[in-house]
Amino acid sequence: MMQSPRRFLPSLALLSAFEAAARTGSITAAAKELSLTQSAVSRQIKALEDLLEVELFHRERQTIRLTAGGEYYVREVRDALRRISTASLNLRANPYGGTLSIAVLPTFGARWLAPRLPHFLAGNPGITINLVTRMAPFDFRLDPVDAAIHFGRPDWPGGEMALLRRETVIPACSRSLRDRFDFRQPADLRLAPLLHLTSRPDAWERWLTLHGTPADGVHGMLFDQFATASQAAIAGLGVALLPLFLIEEELRSGQLVPALDLPMESENAYYVVWPSERAGYPPLAAFRDWILAETADCRTPAGHELSS
Repeated sequence: MMQSPRRFLPSLALLSAFEAAARTGSITAAAKELSLTQSAVSRQIKALEDLLEVELFHRERQTIRLTAGGEYYVREVRDALRRISTASLNLRANPYGGTLSIAVLPTFGARWLAPRLPHFLAGNPGITINLVTRMAPFDFRLDPVDAAIHFGRPDWPGGEMALLRRETVIPACSRSLRDRFDFRQPADLRLAPLLHLTSRPDAWERWLTLHGTPADGVHGMLFDQFATASQAAIAGLGVALLPLFLIEEELRSGQLVPALDLPMESENAYYVVWPSERAGYPPLAAFRDWILAETADCRTPAGHELSS
């Protein structure tokens, strides 16, 4: 890989002075934040401009204002400083290395992954796990994440992936709503409010079609996460199509019940994804092996027993 000439790698002191002045819009405020004198900050910014041969600020009397080039440059510098800071914090938390940052879907992370992580950590002492929420695919080159849990099709540019598990959804609601509507057949569900997920806009149409019911003109409340959709269903607001493995506790407690015992296999599936260049990173390899072992029984369609 071609390395950048050192003349284009300014010191952290110069970059920190520039970023602070750009963010505060004031040499005085930047100097106070950095515990430097105003003249020292001014010299550092001037040294950076001389190094780059680009003017970064318009100077008007006692005020400064970013140039067009400065506006672009500060975004890149701020991101680079954040990455360095995060790497330093991770190293301090685990001086022997082994920090693993994983992007998770919120409900999957809270309901399935987090309760199982103690088992992984017990078997892999020295590894530190950081979890961040991501709702959609992202560019591994721009986001400092080692792996991600993805629901969808097996497609992620710049990443490698392995199938974790398939998913079965059921129409679930509160017991009181089921009793009120007395569901007997799939068409009966169209008489009740249907709750929808924005990430799966055609789920109800697929379920109705699968079970021989007209699927035209299906409307209802929209939710962006399973957690809020399930809470709405518990509250009696309607019937939601929910992943069976994420609502096991609610089904056991009776907070949710199947509106009808008619599950549907989802078109998409869950995958663990990682950037190709990080494939050999030991903590990632350990996590990948562990989570694939944890989901080994969930990769092929199977029958499901639903409690009422």
